[in-house]
Amino acid sequence: MALLHRAEIRPTKLALLAAWLPGRRWYSGPADGEPVLVAAYRFDDPAGEVGIETMLVRVDAGPVHQVPLTYRGAPLADADEWLVGTTHHSVLGPRWVYDACGDPVYAAALATAILAGTGQAQEHFETDGVRETREPSMTVATTGSGVAPVVGGLRQVRDGDPTRIGTDTVDLVVARRLPGDGSVGGLPDDGPAAATLTGRWPGQSTPMPLARVLPR
Repeated sequence: MALLHRAEIRPTKLALLAAWLPGRRWYSGPADGEPVLVAAYRFDDPAGEVGIETMLVRVDAGPVHQVPLTYRGAPLADADEWLVGTTHHSVLGPRWVYDACGDPVYAAALATAILAGTGQAQEHFETDGVRETREPSMTVATTGSGVAPVVGGLRQVRDGDPTRIGTDTVDLVVARRLPGDGSVGGLPDDGPAAATLTGRWPGQSTPMPLARVLPR
């Protein structure tokens, strides 16, 4: 379950992405464009310490980019290269925002969502002690139905499209540019043994492969 706050965030997440995206090797679009949110989904951190959100954004008429983010209350050690920026949350205070592909908490959540079939987190607001459910802007599904291994540290992350995440127990790939509108991107065909996370959102009725666990 993702418990959200009705809060003011400065700078906004989209403002952080506007400055950060043009420097990514997998980004396709103008350097001065303004990202627009297409849809988003979340995973749970079992420890309840790290926010995990994946945003699908488009800049002008460019392709949809998948940007997983983690939100932390303190800097992640040895992860400066993955820092998107810092922001101030009116309820939670300072937040360090990371490209989640370099965050081991995201790798563990993604592996669990795919392999154990847990999928996305339910989203709730709590106002004056009353909890309200927020309808997700997209839905995700998985072909996995087993038990996810414990994921500890990251061994290697190769940033690109797709981004490849190697952990001590499992390897993952995450699509950055999603195919459509004639764009090139998406995930390679890794065969039927690769458990896959797919997503659908308004305007995308066919399940789109978003991430996979690679067989070892």
